[in-house]
Amino acid sequence: MTAGEKAKAKTEQAKGKTKEALGNAVGNDRMAAEGQAEKTTGDAREAKEKTKDAFRH
Repeated sequence: MTAGEKAKAKTEQAKGKTKEALGNAVGNDRMAAEGQAEKTTGDAREAKEKTKDAFRH
């Protein structure tokens, strides 16, 4: 996995997790949903990069 893509995936996951927790804490369902979506995007990016790595070797 390229370092840039790996960092981007981890950043999206962390940002999404934080946003989701904050949204749940203040009762903002929209913010929580946006955070969950960002976290899912980060997870998908990480899975894509791992798949690419598996086929490179």
